[in-house]
Amino acid sequence: MSPLGPGPEAARPPALDGGWGWAVVACSFLALLLGYGSPQSVGVLYPEWLLAFGEGKATTAWVGSLVVGVGLIVGPICSVCVVNFGARPVTVFSGVMVAGGLMLSAFAPNVPFLIFSFGIVVGVGVGLLYTATLTITCLYFEKKRGLALGIVTTGTSVGGFLYSALQSELIERFGLDGCLLVVGALALNVVACAGPMRPLTPPKYYLKQRAAILERRLQEEEEKPSAKDPVIAMETRGRSLFSCSAFVRMIKMKMRRYSQCLSSMLSVLQDRVLMALCVSLFLFSVGNFPPQIFLEDLARSSGMTEGVASISLVSLNAIGAGVGKLGLGVMADVPRVDSVLLYALTVGVGGLGVLLIPLASSYLDLQVLSVVLGFLSGNWTLIPYVTSQVVGVEKLAEAHGILMFFGGAGLTLGPPVPLIGSCVSAGCFYDFTQSYNVAFYLSGGCMMVGSVVLFLVAVLPRTDTPPPPLPPPDTELISCTVTTPTDATSPDT
Repeated sequence: MSPLGPGPEAARPPALDGGWGWAVVACSFLALLLGYGSPQSVGVLYPEWLLAFGEGKATTAWVGSLVVGVGLIVGPICSVCVVNFGARPVTVFSGVMVAGGLMLSAFAPNVPFLIFSFGIVVGVGVGLLYTATLTITCLYFEKKRGLALGIVTTGTSVGGFLYSALQSELIERFGLDGCLLVVGALALNVVACAGPMRPLTPPKYYLKQRAAILERRLQEEEEKPSAKDPVIAMETRGRSLFSCSAFVRMIKMKMRRYSQCLSSMLSVLQDRVLMALCVSLFLFSVGNFPPQIFLEDLARSSGMTEGVASISLVSLNAIGAGVGKLGLGVMADVPRVDSVLLYALTVGVGGLGVLLIPLASSYLDLQVLSVVLGFLSGNWTLIPYVTSQVVGVEKLAEAHGILMFFGGAGLTLGPPVPLIGSCVSAGCFYDFTQSYNVAFYLSGGCMMVGSVVLFLVAVLPRTDTPPPPLPPPDTELISCTVTTPTDATSPDT
């Protein structure tokens, strides 16, 4: 093993649980606030898009559904980017994507263009940002990980609360296009938040480059004795470069590396609790997001907002989510609290709250349900915490990426499956029935099923069967010495 490697897992720097870690938490909090502010308060933009483009509710709902769903679906890709390049460059790139997507949406001539600029571009940007901030936070904290994750993820809720009021004011003063340009400019500050996110260990891409440079220097030194005869040196270099065996060895090495990366990612799915968590997160995402998008429109269409001057439902939901993320994160750090059962409980109670929405008879009822559902949606804080407890910090990025994929699928796979109550399907139900009741009943039912599945798997006795051992990733990255030139050049030449 080359001395350039960071050493075995035992040599990994321990979690700091304080110090510079709190600076990372503060910057991650601010980055999520700036990046997720507009996507989290998309419920304020949704009625404006309906008036501006005149499309149906189902078509327009694609924008709000994709901006969160795409960010979660690309979770595995985001995890690979963070592992190979580090949290700092990924955060910089995500800030540019979010800002660019928001500013581009200001010039959208129709909903399909808006689906691309706001739904896909901004969605991928916030997905990269979310993965980078959570991964770097988990690396800096161990004993206080729940509290740190609670503070960081609260940034999305605080951003949703602030941006819901900010975007409403900007729309009144500058119109919809001016609002998107201003919030896009604010999102550029995410780039500055990446500065303090210094890594504890060098990223894999950096190690690869150092290993390649070292091997190139060693290869040049080994070829120096044969350089006395230029003809022999050129023939040797040609044989090593165009040798069929060398080419085959290079292909095998690449395929082995890719297969080991895929096996490392799929090995985490052997855990029964993690698989149940994937199913529960899928069903939770199916049912939890429609209320955040359609509650405001439900109140307006039902006439509940007439003569009522109070805070919007989107803002109340964001306040509840902020309190929930911080509170549930603190609860997860309590020694005797089972974080898996805690997450299952929040999903089940949240499903019950969604089932009660059609029974609301006043705006006050919707306000109370918005706060409760917001608080329970704060269980997103528990996902990285539970993941680190189940698979460990070493596999956190891969497992979290897979979980985010299932969460994103729950938000975006609703249109082809009409029985799933995603945002787009809820819009379809409204277009056909002129009511959100059926969609809310199906959404709450999905959440209840997800809670029962995770609870049953968590309480059943577990048989700890460790996955098959994989080669250490650090060794794999640097143990790729090319021996072809030395084989072709004997000491006699």
